[in-house]
Amino acid sequence: MTGALVKAPAAAASPVTRRPWLVLVLTCAAQFMGVLDVTIVNVALPSMRDSLHLSAGGLQWVVSGYALTFVGFLLLGGRAADLLGLERVFLAGLAVFTAASLVGGVAQEGWQLVAARVLQGLGGAVLTPATLTMVTTAFTGSRERARALGIWSAVSGAGGALGGVIGGLLTGLLSWRWVLMVNVPIGIVLLLVGGWALRGGHRLRTRAGLDLSGSVTVTGGTACLIGGIVAVEQEGWRSATSVALLAGAAVLLSAFVVVERSAANPLVPLAVFRIRSLSVANALSLVTGGVVPATFFFMSLYLQQVRGLDPLGAGLAMVPAAVGIAAGSVVSSRLLVRLGSRVLYLTGAVAAAGGLLWLTRLDASGGYAGQVAAPLLLAMLGTGLGGLPLTMAATAHTGPGGAGLASGLLNTSRQVGGAVELAVLVALAATRTAREPAHPAVVAQLAGYRWGWLWCAVVVLLTGVAGSLTLPRAARTRPGPGGGAPSA
Repeated sequence: MTGALVKAPAAAASPVTRRPWLVLVLTCAAQFMGVLDVTIVNVALPSMRDSLHLSAGGLQWVVSGYALTFVGFLLLGGRAADLLGLERVFLAGLAVFTAASLVGGVAQEGWQLVAARVLQGLGGAVLTPATLTMVTTAFTGSRERARALGIWSAVSGAGGALGGVIGGLLTGLLSWRWVLMVNVPIGIVLLLVGGWALRGGHRLRTRAGLDLSGSVTVTGGTACLIGGIVAVEQEGWRSATSVALLAGAAVLLSAFVVVERSAANPLVPLAVFRIRSLSVANALSLVTGGVVPATFFFMSLYLQQVRGLDPLGAGLAMVPAAVGIAAGSVVSSRLLVRLGSRVLYLTGAVAAAGGLLWLTRLDASGGYAGQVAAPLLLAMLGTGLGGLPLTMAATAHTGPGGAGLASGLLNTSRQVGGAVELAVLVALAATRTAREPAHPAVVAQLAGYRWGWLWCAVVVLLTGVAGSLTLPRAARTRPGPGGGAPSA
């Protein structure tokens, strides 16, 4: 369907396929570490500011610097895994991420911390699609693959949800430096085990290298897009920085499409979008990518500004979200074979929307169990159920030769959609809060959070219906092209 992209080269079995369950442990640990680092620094930001005398702009770049390189290099990292060797790219990304964590943990100046976070984002962009690709390549049977992807998704979701809790514990008990330094011993152990377990990894037999022009344009365009969104949040739509970055994103991404049409060995062969299941999965991920970040964002503000909890208490209060994502992801691997992708995705969407609508009933003094824990658990349970059908659909027909590309595309769609949608939802919530001038500040803020959750529920329901009509009906048991991914 996509020519050479989906054809696996003739080669001996790699360590990934020889040691699938050890590979799953390695990839889950690496993915947990990478996802955790997106949110673990949030609680430590005030301590970082005081210790390194960071300005407000510098503090923002501690977060944004990671996001820019992480999202910008995801496609390049995913394709590199296909062309340069999956095992090598995984270990290289892990090494960069670990080294950057060490640099950030011992930073003595603000610019050193920001530079370390930028380097961490680069390592994460290489590591994240590699972990997903390794899982999809290691497990070829539909049942085993669904179970492995469910475990991978559960670990990934739990890492994002537990960032605030672990960050609060490390900052409160030790120092802000340990939110970065904690990655160093873990990374070293994973490098040692991975270096042994992945010996003998092969490189795909291709004479062509990476598409340099395509890599530069898509990386620059995506980074400009995320930078433009950050600038809009800080300075508004009319600022010169926002306009310049968004215009640069439009120019570079348009140039990327032109380059890919004529490239001999394109970074993203445009024919890949003829794979219906991949296109559908990426479209749904793009639209729903901001729902979970927005839910956590509004809940964190509600717990701290309305309920008066400290950051650690707020993090602990959101533990049910991690439990819900993990449980939904694990259960989804069993339900996928019975229900099929469409029914499972719609079921997850209905559950998630129900939890989000439940959150719109929050008040300033209600009980924790009935107003916070239960709806969060239900919303994230539904999110966990709906994640696996998208992952399976995105990687079903690419084969081993395009698994890294499919993983990079799916992660890029999710991250770009998350950044754009979060900015829109926050703006909608702020507008609603501004319309409540007669109420006390707490009540006005709560009205904004409820409005944000309502829009999240609408998005989830609409995409649930769309997914129930467009996703593959069920995962078949026969292997896909090249003997790799199961057809869907």
